[in-house]
Amino acid sequence: MSDHFAAFSFVDRITDFVPGARARGRFSVPGDLAAFPSCLVAEAVGQLAAWAAMAHIGFRGRPVAALANETLFAGDVAPGEVLELAVEIESCDDDAVAYAGSARCGERKVIDLIDCLGPMLPVEEFDSPAAMAERLALLRGPGATPGRFHGIALPPLVPGPGVRGESATATLHVPTAAPFFADHFPRRAVFPATLLLDAQIGMALVLAAETARCAAGSRPVPVRMTHVKMRSFIAPGDVLELAARTAPSDNANAKIMLSAQTNGRTVATARLEFTAKARA
Repeated sequence: MSDHFAAFSFVDRITDFVPGARARGRFSVPGDLAAFPSCLVAEAVGQLAAWAAMAHIGFRGRPVAALANETLFAGDVAPGEVLELAVEIESCDDDAVAYAGSARCGERKVIDLIDCLGPMLPVEEFDSPAAMAERLALLRGPGATPGRFHGIALPPLVPGPGVRGESATATLHVPTAAPFFADHFPRRAVFPATLLLDAQIGMALVLAAETARCAAGSRPVPVRMTHVKMRSFIAPGDVLELAARTAPSDNANAKIMLSAQTNGRTVATARLEFTAKARA
């Protein structure tokens, strides 16, 4: 089976579709996965918005590195559950798409994306416009066969120096080759921003567990991410230096500042808020 439309595609079927206005769809999370992190849920919502945006402008462009100014994490998704995806397009032209979106599992909301913006770049730089149009027709019709996604194996973070409860650093070696590059994207491989965010959140939660906000018997849980900025594409083989540090908070949640650099150049920044919950 080709990895295109399989290794990093998270919309199985589109059930309601008005290009440039709104879309509804679903994705069946394969039951044999170890986990399906929240960042991939956000990716699924963004991909649904991308279909509505691309169709609206006749597949001349596609949003790349579309990120939410605010993401609310409302719950986890278990392997075997079905994501119900929804997006509302606020504006869309050949330059950019602005939208909001959400995902549910049944009646339970699992994520909200607020104030999203995706710069539109020429489709042909990343994929075949004809292949994308054909794929959309399938998704709007009988839908894709579920179970195509088999998970993602990234090299583990290499821990660096830090100050317990205050800061942490780590190195992420982006693979030179991986199945998801066939899907993101076939003509120009780009390391997905959501995979970077997932790695950063994992590092931040280790740091959060060391802070005074996490008393014995509790664990940190991400609740909100804001001010996500991707400053440039991340290419296969790049070496990313990740950093996290605690920061004063203006609400009930604790805050951690995140950044990623390659060759001394900042490529991404974000703010993560977490709360402590009792361990089950």
